[in-house]
Amino acid sequence: MAERNLNFDAVIDRRNTKCLKYDFAKKRGYPEDVLPFWVADLDFPTSSYIEDALADLARHNIYGYTNVQDGDGFFEAVAGWMKRHHGWEVQSEWHVKTPGVCFAIGAAVRGLTEPGDGVIIQEPVYYPFADIIKKNGRRLVVSELLRDENDRYVMNYEDFERRLAAGGVKLFILCNPHNPVGRAWTAEELRRIGELCRRYGVTVFSDEIHSDFVWKGEHLVFQEVDGSFRDFTITATAPSKTFNLAGLQQSNIFIPNESIRNRFRLAITQTGYDEPNAAGIAAAQAAYEHGDEWYAAARKYIRGNLDFLAEFVSKELPGVQVAETEATYLAWLDFRETELCPQELDNLIVNKAKLWLDRGTMFGRGGEGFQRINVACPRSVLSEAIERLWEVFR
Repeated sequence: MAERNLNFDAVIDRRNTKCLKYDFAKKRGYPEDVLPFWVADLDFPTSSYIEDALADLARHNIYGYTNVQDGDGFFEAVAGWMKRHHGWEVQSEWHVKTPGVCFAIGAAVRGLTEPGDGVIIQEPVYYPFADIIKKNGRRLVVSELLRDENDRYVMNYEDFERRLAAGGVKLFILCNPHNPVGRAWTAEELRRIGELCRRYGVTVFSDEIHSDFVWKGEHLVFQEVDGSFRDFTITATAPSKTFNLAGLQQSNIFIPNESIRNRFRLAITQTGYDEPNAAGIAAAQAAYEHGDEWYAAARKYIRGNLDFLAEFVSKELPGVQVAETEATYLAWLDFRETELCPQELDNLIVNKAKLWLDRGTMFGRGGEGFQRINVACPRSVLSEAIERLWEVFR
């Protein structure tokens, strides 16, 4: 059987499918005719192997309680993917399934901290981090990323340590690779931040959901940078960003430390979540067993979109820059030289350009003057978006 779904130029109409990306503009306060580039999913049909696996499930026509166990192929498929693409050998006893990475973050916050404890993040960063921390009654602690002499985002180790030394921080949510600034952290960066967490007894939740889209170097699994990091790290992965499976809600979390794993599992049990989504299991296994060809083609196409965007902005949009995208399919657009305040910038993009991006202020400190755009779409759709920006900002 050959992969059939390799035409990434095809424009698929996702409207009126209960699609969060396309069908909820009005509900979220945007004009109904905006072109959406906000939420991080792909506008591509996924691998035909996944399509066939779901069709087989539908034809079986029984959707009862579902789970997986060693030897049935599921864990073996997940482990095979991690080994082939990241050189990472995962153990079955580390493996915990959740219906998403954000769900897993919530479980980690509740299971590994107490109300009032500090949870530290590095802003600007994926905005649900802060939301989950605050809504679970924990104290949000922020160490803001810096920009070096080359305008590249870097970690502020001195500030990070100062906040840990102040006491009360129990958990660090690491974004690796980083969303939205597009950094693929180096071994040295991960080692330094990990050593600080080890010194101050802070557990690390490493969100590695974008690990399959690293453009500069290769993805480095945080817990493998230093073998001692395994003892205090939760690593979150999922096929959702890679294969466009977010709606099927299946993530694979790896926790080597038994005590941390047991506390994490207890927090999941307390939610009443017992078995995974049957369709999510079928899709994830098919993706990891047979999705390599589709994935390689998608990577090549998305890389082309990132280059296309960067070249256009550099040549045609003076005063606008694209931060170097070392990872993810989310470009971080810098509008600060336009000297527009966040409200003026939002108004031009939403009401003049008719685009729905994610405004930088959503990502916390340091996000002012930025917008995040998802380029995982047909080239013609991306071209339409940047032509609209050109009309407004030329």
